[in-house]
Amino acid sequence: MHSADSDHASQSAGLLGQGNAIPPWTIAELPEPQPLGLRNLAGLIGPGIVMCGIQIGGGEWLMGPDVTAKYGGNLMWVATIAIVTQAFYNIECGRYALYCGEPVFTGFMRTFPGPRFWMAVTAVLCLTFLIPGLSTNAAVLLATVWLDRIPTAADTTLVNTLAFVTLGAVVLPVLVGGKVYNMLQWIMTAKVFVVLGFCLAMGVFFVSPQGWWNVFSGFLRFGNVPVAAEGGGESIVNLFGWRWEHGVWPAISLTHIATLGAFAGYAGGGGLANSAYGNFVRDKGWGMGSQVGAIPSAVGGHSITLSHIGAVFPITPDNLRRWRGWWKYILSDQLMVWVPGCFMGMALPALLSIGFAANSPMFGRQILYSQPLLAADGILHTPAFGAWAPVVWGLCLFTGLMVFLPSQMAIVDDFARRWTDILWSGSRRIRSRLKGNQARQVYYSILLVYVLWTIVVAALFLRFPDAPKTMVTVIANVNNVSLAVTAFHILWINCRLLPPELRPRWYSRVGIASCGVFYAGLSVLIFWTKILPLFR
Repeated sequence: MHSADSDHASQSAGLLGQGNAIPPWTIAELPEPQPLGLRNLAGLIGPGIVMCGIQIGGGEWLMGPDVTAKYGGNLMWVATIAIVTQAFYNIECGRYALYCGEPVFTGFMRTFPGPRFWMAVTAVLCLTFLIPGLSTNAAVLLATVWLDRIPTAADTTLVNTLAFVTLGAVVLPVLVGGKVYNMLQWIMTAKVFVVLGFCLAMGVFFVSPQGWWNVFSGFLRFGNVPVAAEGGGESIVNLFGWRWEHGVWPAISLTHIATLGAFAGYAGGGGLANSAYGNFVRDKGWGMGSQVGAIPSAVGGHSITLSHIGAVFPITPDNLRRWRGWWKYILSDQLMVWVPGCFMGMALPALLSIGFAANSPMFGRQILYSQPLLAADGILHTPAFGAWAPVVWGLCLFTGLMVFLPSQMAIVDDFARRWTDILWSGSRRIRSRLKGNQARQVYYSILLVYVLWTIVVAALFLRFPDAPKTMVTVIANVNNVSLAVTAFHILWINCRLLPPELRPRWYSRVGIASCGVFYAGLSVLIFWTKILPLFR
């Protein structure tokens, strides 16, 4: 290694070493990436499909059909903006992890004013993780199977009991697998194929071409907004067309702005869930993640270690060549797996809603739970299925369980994983007392406390009959704030902590800044229209 390169690497590694509780990065060589292609398909399948599996959850299965039931495909363009801007967010999380093997929250703690401050900020941003919304919606599906009908307010006790059972059950898979990440990858891959496969088959064989056009063209109907109709209710107009025709902007109806905010919040990922991409890049072993390690599972992970501090590589021509190889992994993972998966995950459940919800006897009534239950009930009353209707109905409910339960498991893991990484690097006591193969002690301790606490929170929320839907709406809208705040912070650390050669280019900076602006704007709008009037 040339001395100039060594000096450059040392300077980068120790950029925030002085006066900061987290020690500077160590120095290591960047591994050689395997060429992308069919021969290395197993090496490519990883963080993107895990993220896709996690994020086919509340937004796609709940809010997407809820919005299309009200507006058809007219507002699907909101999902387009959400998914595209979040892709830039994910890519920048991957950039930081590739360079030093650390998740971005460790990078946050390397900035002023230090770890304790950013731990406190993170604690506030993580509050929505304490609301177990998806396991509660899974309990609704189980209750539907048990009762052979959509639950009503009279069935609240059954739903609440099942909610506690499902919340406890979702933690069991992360106990095994060697690395916690390995089990997540297996489950989320299965989930993506089951959920999208079922929805695609139903859409191809039973949804009209008009339904397909309604949903997929909606992704490009930029500017369509709801306005108050003269006879009551709402209608859809295009902002720009209205401005061109009338010379003024239309008065947008904000009646369902919280639902639209939740729709945007869950489209793609939302909240702090996207930041886990950097953790998965590390645990998969991409880039410098292979030099840092991973969180071991309780069973079978005794030989796996996790370094307290990340490692960076010298800036040399050979390492830059390797970096470009690893960077192709990130781009391919996001653009070929995550982005298409999110669009399909948002569109296909919406097709079910458009194709079958109107066949349900409950259609048009106020239901306590999620819109997809109407689609399942509509399938049960669709003549085209004949004697197979109960079977297809059961498959639809099973698919819903495959949506909710793995996603709730991932949320539990995400919370425990984030705080394990934060304490593992940010706490001097843990750095000095625990060895690399003892990270599981922190992870599973946090996991246990989290599950016990969320049971308490669930007990509070479940006192209300419409709790499952309310929980998801609250989570998504608060998550918008978290996504906005962390988007700008990720941009900051990647433009300051990384060497100039590896920093994001102008279009990447515009992309992740747009993510921050979009979600900050949504948060302000919802606060102004829904929260502030409560205090007037």
